Amino acid sequence: MIPVLKGDGDLGRIFGRSQLDMENIRETVKNILNDVRINGDKALFTYTEKFDKINIDAFSVAVTDKEIDEAYAAVPEETVAALRRAKENILSFHKRQKRTDDIVTANGITTGIMYRPVERAGLYVPGGKASYPSSVLMCALPAVVAGVPEIIMTTPAGNGLNPLTLVAAAECGIRKIYKVGGAQAVAAMAYGTESIPKVSVISGPGNIYVALAKREIYGAAGIDMIAGPSEILIVADKTANVSYVAADLLSQAEHDELAMSLLVTDSAELAEKVQAETERQLEKLPKAVIARKSLENYGSIVVAHNIDEAIKIANKVAPEHLELCVQNPEKYLDKIVNAGAVFMGNYSPEPLGDYYAGTNHVLPTSGTARFCSALGVDNYIKKISLVKYDERSLAAAANDIVLLAEAEGLRAHANSIRVRSGKEQII
Repeated sequence: MIPVLKGDGDLGRIFGRSQLDMENIRETVKNILNDVRINGDKALFTYTEKFDKINIDAFSVAVTDKEIDEAYAAVPEETVAALRRAKENILSFHKRQKRTDDIVTANGITTGIMYRPVERAGLYVPGGKASYPSSVLMCALPAVVAGVPEIIMTTPAGNGLNPLTLVAAAECGIRKIYKVGGAQAVAAMAYGTESIPKVSVISGPGNIYVALAKREIYGAAGIDMIAGPSEILIVADKTANVSYVAADLLSQAEHDELAMSLLVTDSAELAEKVQAETERQLEKLPKAVIARKSLENYGSIVVAHNIDEAIKIANKVAPEHLELCVQNPEKYLDKIVNAGAVFMGNYSPEPLGDYYAGTNHVLPTSGTARFCSALGVDNYIKKISLVKYDERSLAAAANDIVLLAEAEGLRAHANSIRVRSGKEQII
């Protein structure tokens, strides 16, 4: 049963929760990455056979057009239609993030920023039991909007390829799809192998091996973020619908035994009703065993003095998903500073963002919403600064630059300015 608490003093087990503090796994991941970096396809295919129990080689690692056609045939037309409607919503939202070059010239001085897409992006898409075709849309479409010339995808095929995953990729224009997963797939995209090209940015969710691999390869390639188990925090007042709140808590708990589901309310009566309703709904849930462990270990109902205190607790937790099931949720937005995504009102449940609203569902977890943002177009964009001074404008700034350079003991820097005014002086 989900515990009911007073105040946030007993939430230490949640604040300290992490799936990444596993040194033995980290060493395993490092060894896999290094092996693939050095030995390329040979190591990649060896690990694929070891972990996914399938034999592939350079001729069979890529998904074929025939397999994509077969995937379309296997997915009901109404599901493809729903996928396409979600795609349009996601595209529409992310197009609003697209930037244009900002270059300004005044008094002989030009400064600005040029925005350029990365040359190749790599998507990691989980397979098997944790197969989420919606993540294909969420990771690929911001890259499409950014103008990335080439997008590739890796997904494990040990349990067979998910047809809807292949359809989602094809709908996003991705045709280079590789049947590999785990840390070895991350390594292949980060370093490149004979079969899989090196990418500039890797995005997408995965298990602990994938998360740790992304952390380790940063520098060889960029990454979107280090994603942990899913989270929801619901702030609710006495007007909230008990059944809705309970259902939304369970929508996260069924993901993973490490998932976090919190309710913070100023109503003790609502807290008791939600606790009972959660138990009732839990009995009917197919993933009841997983959800129950999640609620017992990382779930809580916190009774706060008022909604303002509830918002303070939410900011302290910095949840991936924050639901405001309160009257006039808009009036609390100015007080929210830490959250991956905010869902306002009783008719904006978190799954709306997972699949359809258009906002991205790749969100910061484990408190990283304090400094990290949702996946978006900027993850696939490089910002290049631009500077141009004419002779007169440089002369006007020369003395200040020389003073600052010499204060740092960088005489060659100072001379780079002096030499342009005929005052070369390195000594």
